[in-house]
Amino acid sequence: MVERLGAAGDGIAEHAGRRLFIPGALPGERLTVRIGPDRGEGHAASVVDRLSEADTRTAPACRHFGRCGGCALQHLAPAAYAGWKRSLVIEALSRLGLADAPVEDVLVVPPGDRRRAVFTAIGRKSGPVLGFAEARSHAIVDVLDCPVISPALLSLVPPLRPLLGQLLGSGERGQAIATLTASGVDLLLEFDRAPALASRERLAALATEADLARLAWRRPRGTTEILAERRPVRVGFDGMPAVFPPGAFLQASLAGEGALIAEVLAGIEGSTKILDLYAGIGTFTLPMSRKAKVTAMEGDAEAAKALSASAAAHAGTIAVERRDLARNAPDTALLDRFDAVVFDPPRAGARAVAEALARSSVKTAVAVSCNPQTFARDARILVDGGFRLCRVRPIDQFLWSPHIELAAHFRREAP
Repeated sequence: MVERLGAAGDGIAEHAGRRLFIPGALPGERLTVRIGPDRGEGHAASVVDRLSEADTRTAPACRHFGRCGGCALQHLAPAAYAGWKRSLVIEALSRLGLADAPVEDVLVVPPGDRRRAVFTAIGRKSGPVLGFAEARSHAIVDVLDCPVISPALLSLVPPLRPLLGQLLGSGERGQAIATLTASGVDLLLEFDRAPALASRERLAALATEADLARLAWRRPRGTTEILAERRPVRVGFDGMPAVFPPGAFLQASLAGEGALIAEVLAGIEGSTKILDLYAGIGTFTLPMSRKAKVTAMEGDAEAAKALSASAAAHAGTIAVERRDLARNAPDTALLDRFDAVVFDPPRAGARAVAEALARSSVKTAVAVSCNPQTFARDARILVDGGFRLCRVRPIDQFLWSPHIELAAHFRREAP
């Protein structure tokens, strides 16, 4: 019998003293399974026969569910699903002695709200494949539909598929990074081969036919070239306009972004000097500048340049510094100049930042995280340094996946 759901969304059962990880299984179900290869602390397993069904089971929303690696839990009913997402945060904190942390209910974004998608393309003699990676595989599911991403992004697949087939040789891979902005879709194509003149003409025609706001190309980790810009690309954060380089990072959904901004603004209320670390193109910097003076630090050159351009309209309120925070975290002397620090690191978390904050005199910290495990580690460091974890709000903008974002408020306890 399946005992619980694991962190990746698989059903977990015990057999002969070994843990089984069973995709598509739910707690309480009795199954006949085929035991597969080693996986972590146990074995992968697949369902041969479902002898009983959990009352939390529901019909998946997508024909690709079970193959596509983007979704793991379309078969779990909404209330149970939201509870499981919340439990990911609670369990991560509990493992580090923070079981009493006040974890709020999960905000779950609706289907079709994802405004950013990274499609992978593979050239084939029989015709190109364009879609998302299969679960635990480098194979690609040729996408026909997707209930998660915006229909405006999904509509790019039919015209893109044959065009990428002409650009990629057999076996070659590329990516199409599509972002829905206020002025339309921004599309960045990433592959090794520079497009020839005829290909550029076809890409320009695609920009017109698909009504793209902008179309760009680059080699992986290379310089970006604009191929067509039909109108200015407009993005903004809480009503504050921002410069958006091709393919730049945005929060996955508008609803999720709005919830995260609201949490950050509530967390820094009353602060007058704020340090925003891992600032990106200004998701939190720009809205916070309405309330206080903000110093923003960001390691990526393009993002820092874009934020500097956005900040030019707010001279005296926003200062921007390019800084590799993984290698050069702010020291205590720098942190002590601020009364609040906001940090939104990548999945690896912000251990060095948390350690410096723990030694500082900063009164308020707000953490945004896409990884409960590294967040819990950093939260433990802050709590041990005299902060109190006041609020954790999970925000699920990666619908039906094992991923969960969160925002958390910390206050330093009075001596």
